[in-house]
Amino acid sequence: MNGKNNIKWVLASQSPRRKELLAQIGLSFEVVVSRADENITEELSPGELVERLSLIKAEAVRDSLAGREDAPVVIGADTVVYHNGRILGKPKDEEDAFLMLRSLSGDTHSVFTGVSILFPDGTVTFHSETKVTFDELSDAEIRAYIASGEPMDKAGAYGIQGLGGAFVTGIEGEYANVVGFPIGEFCRILRKKGLLG
Repeated sequence: MNGKNNIKWVLASQSPRRKELLAQIGLSFEVVVSRADENITEELSPGELVERLSLIKAEAVRDSLAGREDAPVVIGADTVVYHNGRILGKPKDEEDAFLMLRSLSGDTHSVFTGVSILFPDGTVTFHSETKVTFDELSDAEIRAYIASGEPMDKAGAYGIQGLGGAFVTGIEGEYANVVGFPIGEFCRILRKKGLLG
């Protein structure tokens, strides 16, 4: 699916999970990685933060493509885990991953993904929230999971679509949002604009 009117799509992310989710709906797109400064110092809610970061990434890529004749639609996204008043991004190291997973053990947290879609005629930015509940995890289970290497490039130090899925006992909201891209809400917006189906 290229959408209607032969639109050119650009994904401002190198996340393999986002690429897979967009490919699942048949979207044909080019990947251009954002080089934007993502350091935000002001206090924002998790939803505001991921929206802002998704917009920063998308705008940086759009600016880098300025002058192209095809004026592509640029898609930016950002995901964080929110638990007990703290925003958890990707772990800095294995000890950071351990502390994140220990805090998530036996409790419910929220996963927020912000998406910005830069159309030639305007921008749509939104975020989606999914609640995820973890089973009680032993320190040994956490260490073994970290040793697999899977947690190190993921917000909240786990991948629900991989080995980390074994920790999950409940989910409320869109599963794909936890993977890294709320594909259902994205498709709803495209349908509303007459660009899907």
